[in-house]
Amino acid sequence: MYKVGIAYLLWLFSGFGALGFHRFYLNKPVTGVLWIMTGGLGMVGSAYDFFTLPNQVREANIRAEVRKALDMGARGSLAARFGYTAEDRSEYRQKESLERTILRVAKKNAGLATPSEVALESEATIENARAALDKLASKGFAELRVRKSGAIVYAFPEFMSDDSPFEDF
Repeated sequence: MYKVGIAYLLWLFSGFGALGFHRFYLNKPVTGVLWIMTGGLGMVGSAYDFFTLPNQVREANIRAEVRKALDMGARGSLAARFGYTAEDRSEYRQKESLERTILRVAKKNAGLATPSEVALESEATIENARAALDKLASKGFAELRVRKSGAIVYAFPEFMSDDSPFEDF
């Protein structure tokens, strides 16, 4: 936090503001260099600073707090500061891709997935789920199988055990 007393001391020690040390202290390097090169804008700027220094310190403190808050926000601490927890933010997580949902369903069901299961686990329609499963089957990641009951399922061999209840063709 910037202090008004320190800013006035720097203003005094810099030749009544002519060298602009107080400007550097308040994180205003551009005007600090301008004050050094022009002698505080011919001492007119230095006189202005004498009367407005408390407001300049207040503004510098506000800028510092905003920077600090933005830095904390990037690390997630700002939300915790205002009482939000990780559970509150969990609903805003990035949506899972349909392909990833299919793989998760297949792994959970011992390597088997149906379009209705995938649609239930994702926000996709059954038709979109079937199209995505067909696409994975055409790429060789899944196989189209028929259960003994006649139901069509998509099998992911890397998630399956050896004993499977399927008809061989």
